[in-house]
Amino acid sequence: MSAPGGSGLPGSVAGPGTTTPSVRPAGPDDALCLGVLAPRVFLETYAPEGVRPALAREVLATLSPAAFDAALADPASRLFVAEHAPHRVGFVHLVLGAVPPGPPLAHPAEVLRLYVQAPQAGAGLGTRLLARAEAAAAAAGARHVWLTAWVGNLRARAFYAARGYADRGAADHWIEGERFENRLFVKALPAGAVADRTGDADAPARTPAA
Repeated sequence: MSAPGGSGLPGSVAGPGTTTPSVRPAGPDDALCLGVLAPRVFLETYAPEGVRPALAREVLATLSPAAFDAALADPASRLFVAEHAPHRVGFVHLVLGAVPPGPPLAHPAEVLRLYVQAPQAGAGLGTRLLARAEAAAAAAGARHVWLTAWVGNLRARAFYAARGYADRGAADHWIEGERFENRLFVKALPAGAVADRTGDADAPARTPAA
């Protein structure tokens, strides 16, 4: 899990332009841009009062280009990026087999992060990225998808609840001795589910909550 809430979403300002962003599997060439995009979204969402040393170290350790290089090389990870070519504007990071806190889940997969930068939020990208992650989880045999959202990120919590994720209680995260309260969300995938193409580049955007 990431912190304060791994699968958070920023504000809901509609993005400019008339073209629909594509959603595709991430590759090694995306690590640099994701390593800049992710800290931007994280800090805008979770550090409105400014950056403290503990948060700065957390960002550098978990959201740097090197961290994305490692994630892209991890066979358990699936990353998908949204872009207005050549601009990356969002991504989702799925981890197959990741075990949630609390009671065990059969065949789990974690949406570790789902980030969309503020100018493009509210245009359906979050929904498309989440659907792509769920499809990838189903294709790999996962039965449950879970994630955490910071308790103070009401928009993200409403977003996941509206898409079938049940709040299973608190899931605390610690950064250098400081506690951040997250909420654990779980969704059971339909029995026999197979990967669909909801999140493909040619799929129409669907409107997320808020």
